[in-house]
Amino acid sequence: MKRKWLEKLKKVEDLASQYKRHPISSAYKPKLSRPWQPSSVWRLFPRQAAAFQFAKTCKEDVHVFALETVLDDTERRLYLVTTYAEFWFYYMKRPRSLAHCYEVIPADTVCKLYFDLEYYKPANPGADGKKMVALVIEFFCKKLEDCFGVKCSAEYILNLDSSTEEKFSRHLIFLLPNAAFKDNIHVGNFIKSALQPLLSLKGCTLTAKASVCERSMNDSNEHCGNNEENPQKASPELPYTAHPDTSGLSSLLVQDKNGGIQLFIDLGVYTKNRNFRLYKSSKLGKNVTFEVAEDNRFALKPLKHVLEEEQIFLCSLISNIRFTDSLKVLTCESTENERSGTSRLSAAPSVITAGFALNGRPPTEQI
Repeated sequence: MKRKWLEKLKKVEDLASQYKRHPISSAYKPKLSRPWQPSSVWRLFPRQAAAFQFAKTCKEDVHVFALETVLDDTERRLYLVTTYAEFWFYYMKRPRSLAHCYEVIPADTVCKLYFDLEYYKPANPGADGKKMVALVIEFFCKKLEDCFGVKCSAEYILNLDSSTEEKFSRHLIFLLPNAAFKDNIHVGNFIKSALQPLLSLKGCTLTAKASVCERSMNDSNEHCGNNEENPQKASPELPYTAHPDTSGLSSLLVQDKNGGIQLFIDLGVYTKNRNFRLYKSSKLGKNVTFEVAEDNRFALKPLKHVLEEEQIFLCSLISNIRFTDSLKVLTCESTENERSGTSRLSAAPSVITAGFALNGRPPTEQI
């Protein structure tokens, strides 16, 4: 009897060992319901650096988002690492914890051309925001073709609106066909280069937020940002002299709350690891979200398994780039010549480079 018992016990132990080595099913991992969706990754971090460090260890294609929240009566930002699919799944459930979200645009990462446009309405009663947006689109579409040979129109530009009675606010995201910028520092260099004739007008003094008038490009890169303390005063009447490259752009210079002159285009959003507010999100303490603008002309192309709202979200993400063999990476390098007012532009993988003079002279191409 004892021997039979020992034999049965050994068989059970052998089976247990076998099932342990070769389980019937793999260990359970949380996953969204559809088979093409990725496995779950959802980790919060109090520091941005820790979030990026964790993201590097993930097998899934994860990204970093910033969440504005209140902890212990203190406004804070937490950093979430997850996939686009999982973020959108929970984002659309609209929990309060995800009401104020930002995309973190990673440093040294290929990204889209983008703009943050705004002005204070009471200080600019004669301003026409829609016409100003159309002017920005027209001007930079021309610059893209002149400098890089990249054709663009309003149908390739997602136009998002977050305006209030007090403030006109837009985001423009350029979805260029087979082209993107090396990173958002190069985006900022390109925009500042294109606008330099307008920004260097004699007699023009901008607020600290714009901080580009009567300075070299090198200085403006060091100082531009969201600091609105101690604005420099300017006359309400801005002296404007027509320039071949910036003729008709005077409407992009607006007055701020303090009577100073500032640019309609916020030049402070082209910094490393920039937090850029998301489609459908509002600022903490506010309830005005970014929505598709009334005058948006962006043409959505239907995608398999992706509904329209999610597609708009994916298109709005600055660092969401589809890499192909034909992708042209655009650059606008800061050079030693920058102090004298020049930058160097190029487009890879093609061998065409374009030299761009900030004094408004047309670029030259070298093969």
